[in-house]
Amino acid sequence: MTLSRLLTALTAVFALAAQAQTGAVRTERNLSLDLANQIATTAVAACAANGYAVSATVVDRAGTVRAVQRADQAGPHTLGSSERKAWTSASAKAPTQAIMEGAQKNPAAANLVNIPGYLLLGGGMPIKAGNEVIGAVGVGGAPGGHLDEQCANAAIDKVRGLLG
Repeated sequence: MTLSRLLTALTAVFALAAQAQTGAVRTERNLSLDLANQIATTAVAACAANGYAVSATVVDRAGTVRAVQRADQAGPHTLGSSERKAWTSASAKAPTQAIMEGAQKNPAAANLVNIPGYLLLGGGMPIKAGNEVIGAVGVGGAPGGHLDEQCANAAIDKVRGLLG
C-alpha cells in the first residue's frame, strides 16, 4: 500500500470515528417538575372556570408522567383518560383530536386504536419548546374532547413564555 493510500484510509477511519463520537450522546430539552405542575394546575383551573371537573396529566418527551391534577368532583375515569391522551400526544407529537380525525378519514390509520396505550379522543396536546416536542398535556372529563383540548391549550398558552 502506498503512503498516499494509507493516508487516505487513515483519514477515512478518523472521520468515521469522529462521526460516531458526535452521535453517541444527545442533549435534549425536557419539562421541569415545576413547569409540569403549572400546566396541570392551569388546565384543571381552565376547565373549572367553565364548570367542568377534569383531570390533567403532563408527561415528558418520553411519555413519562411528570404531574397529575384531579378536580374534586372529577370522575375516576378521568385520570386514566388524561394520562393516555397525554402519552398518545407525546408519542405522536400531535394533538389527539387531529390523530383521531386522521384515523377516521384514513382506513390505513384506523388501526392506531389497536396500539396499547393510544387513546384517540380530543384533549391531548403536545408541549413544544420552539419546534421541539418536550412533552404533552392530556385533559379528560369535560363533556367533549374539544372542550378538554381547549383547557389543555389554555394551560400551554399561559406558560408559553417559559417554553423558550
